[in-house]
Amino acid sequence: MKESLLEAKEKQVQNPLDGGFLNIDKPAGWTSHDVVAKIRRLLQIKRVGHLGTLDPAATGVLPICFGKGTKLASFVSDADKSYDAVLRLGEETDTQDASGVVTQSLPIPESLHSEESLASIKEVMAEFVGPYLQTPPMYSAIKIKGVRLYKTAREGKVVERPARQVSIRSIVFQEKHGNDIAFQVSCSKGTYIRTLCADIGAKLGVGAHLLSLRRTRTGNFDIENAVDLEAFAEYCLNGDWQKVAYPLDTPLQGVPALWLRESAVPKLLNGVQIGVDGLSKWDAFKAGGDLRFLDYEGRLLGVGLALKDFSAQKSSVAPTTRRGPTEAVFKIKTVLCAK
Repeated sequence: MKESLLEAKEKQVQNPLDGGFLNIDKPAGWTSHDVVAKIRRLLQIKRVGHLGTLDPAATGVLPICFGKGTKLASFVSDADKSYDAVLRLGEETDTQDASGVVTQSLPIPESLHSEESLASIKEVMAEFVGPYLQTPPMYSAIKIKGVRLYKTAREGKVVERPARQVSIRSIVFQEKHGNDIAFQVSCSKGTYIRTLCADIGAKLGVGAHLLSLRRTRTGNFDIENAVDLEAFAEYCLNGDWQKVAYPLDTPLQGVPALWLRESAVPKLLNGVQIGVDGLSKWDAFKAGGDLRFLDYEGRLLGVGLALKDFSAQKSSVAPTTRRGPTEAVFKIKTVLCAK
């Protein structure tokens, strides 16, 4: 049975490791780096990072990695994300959100204010579901010829940006108040919601920009379990911040597990490739997929890559395989913690 996040958190308190994750509800007005700096001071540790930048005006789920959790950053930053967003029709801005300067105001026809218009608005929004070529905004951290786009934008310049394929998993229209449309969206990494709003406005022929944004989910981290900074600071003052921390394997929920025999643990921790004869049991896995290595107590030791398809072995008996116990069916990618 899949371990719940609550059970994982309880394990973290009982067996604290020197790394893991936090689910912070970022406040408006803070940059993602501001949050990292605050947590670094609270925890008195250097290795702290954020996973999936939120613009200063945006709020919501900002996963934080600390200690050896930084080695697993890609598993969180590459995950799908969900947002509650509000777009404003009729105004385009240079940043594509409310922080920018209005560059164009367009009249909104009465037809878009009628009850019948809701169906057409929903249809246009639905057209963006699926693979979607999106041109990154000028005010973004993407580099073109080694220079961050936002630096070029601040000089009043506009450069050509190659479109990138992102994926909109779903868009759910919520309500319309005047020129403002509230909706929920789930999407792949690298999707700019402000650009999505601008593109929806362009498709409707009246322009638009992002008015407000709240991230509600990043991978396994959701807003219901997020902790605001003031509450986290209080936990730190009371010395029980680990109650709201998540263990190293949180972003790896659902990734096939391989349990090592006690004799194989030192080998893996020293980066020595091991075979299936070093395992006591394992989940089925497919070639090209990620794997997680666990010790006999279920602690995460490292991450690997499957080289071949392999069926499950659930009992702790000596493994047998036609391929032979020494043939490589997986390899080590990252070693996380010492025994």
